Amino acid sequence: MFTIDKACLVVIDLQGKLAEIVDDSDSVIQNTAKLVQAMNALEIPVLWLEQIPNLLGKTSLEISQHMQGQPIAKKTFSAYNDAAFKEAVKASGRTQFIVSGIETHICVYQTARQLKELGLEVEVVADAVSSRTKANKEIALAKMQALGILPTSTEMILYELLQVADHPHFRTILKLVK
Repeated sequence: MFTIDKACLVVIDLQGKLAEIVDDSDSVIQNTAKLVQAMNALEIPVLWLEQIPNLLGKTSLEISQHMQGQPIAKKTFSAYNDAAFKEAVKASGRTQFIVSGIETHICVYQTARQLKELGLEVEVVADAVSSRTKANKEIALAKMQALGILPTSTEMILYELLQVADHPHFRTILKLVK
């Protein structure tokens, strides 16, 4: 089970026009915004990435308005091949990584795979990831699952983190998922 003291959210490249044209983009953006707000309430770190932002644009405002600090700009497909992200993973001290973003079959897949290869626990939020085509998303989720990277959903991971209905932040999370 993922726990508040071990978890970290990774938000990958939900930016610019691409964030608006991927399959089911509105839902992906809304679910990622919910995840970020929940992580803030639960004091779980969020690592936030942007792929060459000077060319692809900034993170969707619906998400970035809830972010703290600055995004890590990268040129690599796998975030783990970027030195700043690699350092942020180590500095977080976390061993469980919840991954969201775009595109599922490229940056999300490669990042999740490398985190898993490090021996970290990794789950991908199936309703908070996307690709330009549904087929590419489905192939990526299947390939990740074969590697032991399990899918989860926004609501499922949030309740898994809470674990009990009398958690001090239960009402906050309930408002986000309803």
